[in-house]
Amino acid sequence: MACNPDVLKHVPLFGLLDDDELSVLAGQVELVQFDPRERIYKIGDEGVRAYVIVSGSVEVVTVDEDGQEVVVDQPAPGQFFGFASMIDGTPHQTSAVALEATECIEVDRNDISILLQRKPMAGMDLLTTLGRQFHASHQLVRVRSSRHPNDIIEEEFTLGDRVADSVAKFGGSWSFIITFGVVLIVYTSTNLKLGRSAWDPYPFILLNLFLSMLAAIQAPVIMMSQNRQDTKDRLRGELDYDVNRRAASDIQGLARKMNLIAEKVGDIEDLLRAKRQRDPVV
Repeated sequence: MACNPDVLKHVPLFGLLDDDELSVLAGQVELVQFDPRERIYKIGDEGVRAYVIVSGSVEVVTVDEDGQEVVVDQPAPGQFFGFASMIDGTPHQTSAVALEATECIEVDRNDISILLQRKPMAGMDLLTTLGRQFHASHQLVRVRSSRHPNDIIEEEFTLGDRVADSVAKFGGSWSFIITFGVVLIVYTSTNLKLGRSAWDPYPFILLNLFLSMLAAIQAPVIMMSQNRQDTKDRLRGELDYDVNRRAASDIQGLARKMNLIAEKVGDIEDLLRAKRQRDPVV
């Protein structure tokens, strides 16, 4: 079904195109409909088409090394998917499935080629929009990779949390132990010295009451601080997992590139060997 230029105006990817460029593009692209749970493309399909969502929702998934599906993206109306494979002409590395009745703008390499032939400056507009989105993605990754668990916890720190951490820090220090010991010695010694006129004679019932009250208050406060430390440890573990997963992905990417380079070197060696056989040195 033909596409109306007014529909393209509401797509962020084409937001910088003028009316003439939109008219040219609208004459090339098509509006396609997908039923709920209909597969748009699967892994390994030829990446000749990309899609921009007009309405509905789509789930883009891939399969990890364990054979389990991993959700890569859930683009919303106005967002696109499949453009990487369409631009470089490689098979799709993901699968896309419509989660509900979905209407998309279908774009292929020929549509972009005709647009650039007729309106060369449209290429700069598209690159500008794509560049902004890539920068936003890179910034998001940079922030996520560099975030510190303590900084994230600090954002949600309350006065009670600060008090709990301070109490736990002081209660578990030698300063507290020494100070508490000195107070107990002075208190008991004074009451023993005063004898019958002491305000808390042996066996120091008032002191035991104060110690019980102190323990009753201090214990839950310290537990609050420990819970916050558990949260930090859990968050730190999640961040470490993310870093390790990205590192593993980078290593796998480097390994694939090394294999490709090795294959290319082998092809060059075969060509040189064949050329040497055709043109033997006299």
